[in-house]
Amino acid sequence: MTKQPLLVIAAGGTGGHMFPAQALAEVMLAKGWRVKLSTDARGARYTGGFPHTVEIEQVASATFARGGLLAKLAVPFRILGGVFGAMRKMRRDRPAVVVGFGGYPTIPAMGAAFLMKLPRMIHEQNGVLGRVNALFSKRVDLVACGTWPTELPEGVQSQHVGNPVRNTVLERAGAGYIEPGDYPMSVLVIGGSQGARILSDTVPAAIAALPADILSNLRVSHQARDEDFDRVTAFYNEHGIKAEVQPFFRDVPARMSEAQLVISRSGASSVADISVIGRPSILVPFAAATGDHQSVNARGLAEAGGAIVIPENLLEVEALSTQIALVLGNPTGAVQMANAALALGRPTAAADLAGLVETLANKE
Repeated sequence: MTKQPLLVIAAGGTGGHMFPAQALAEVMLAKGWRVKLSTDARGARYTGGFPHTVEIEQVASATFARGGLLAKLAVPFRILGGVFGAMRKMRRDRPAVVVGFGGYPTIPAMGAAFLMKLPRMIHEQNGVLGRVNALFSKRVDLVACGTWPTELPEGVQSQHVGNPVRNTVLERAGAGYIEPGDYPMSVLVIGGSQGARILSDTVPAAIAALPADILSNLRVSHQARDEDFDRVTAFYNEHGIKAEVQPFFRDVPARMSEAQLVISRSGASSVADISVIGRPSILVPFAAATGDHQSVNARGLAEAGGAIVIPENLLEVEALSTQIALVLGNPTGAVQMANAALALGRPTAAADLAGLVETLANKE
């Protein structure tokens, strides 16, 4: 009996890296592959949704962006230790392909794959290469792009596949959109893993300022950081707004499919989910994102008419409330936005990426 081929997936510690990694793992397992995930302790927090048959390997890695002088001096040694540790594991159980999704925790596995000359590729979710993916972009066989166009170094071979979405999102792909009207409506507020505080600062007040005929029908699902939870919950309660506030919703695809409007950061995974399910959105790009990549992520949806983009420096209560009212008070326009978003969705992204993995494996 032929041993099942092994895929090693390397992904960093944010949902933006881990969710598409999970989507690829789901497809490859269904194709009969074994899958290992190489990440660090921070990334391991996002593995709850991974299939239980995925082996989780925590590796030593580090970043120059955190810690004091001594911590920064130790970074190269921690990374080298992680690379040699990954090589030892790969010699014992040789991967057919190694795929990196970005983030510093991917360096050990991708470094080991480079030194061992294993078939390897990276997937970049955003329209601008992250630091680690930029480092490896000329040291892999292929760069798969989630956002198109993606800014790439000259001479780098790339292919646009879209951003893979998890099975829980695919189950809601193209779910029928109920246009806003004089009946219960839902707004979903999600902030991503970084910088959600500004949404907690502005969204509750913007919703409270809506016309009474809209507000009376509204229920809100608001994802807020732990440190913002109490004040956001208190504000909604004080203003009589029906709202559920949580630090993390495990059923975002279900809530999104039931929503008349999504208010979100424009992380690549969020934009992919919104497009595949097909919902109107108001996007607030994270201004501190590397290379302003969240603005690039939002561009396609905005140009297609599926999203309203408000730059972070222009996000004020009155302006946001006006835009929310424009969507929820205009059923025809909301339906057009939903259809425009859906037209940009790439529900086959995970399957297409899996096809590239198999092609790489067969070239060895």
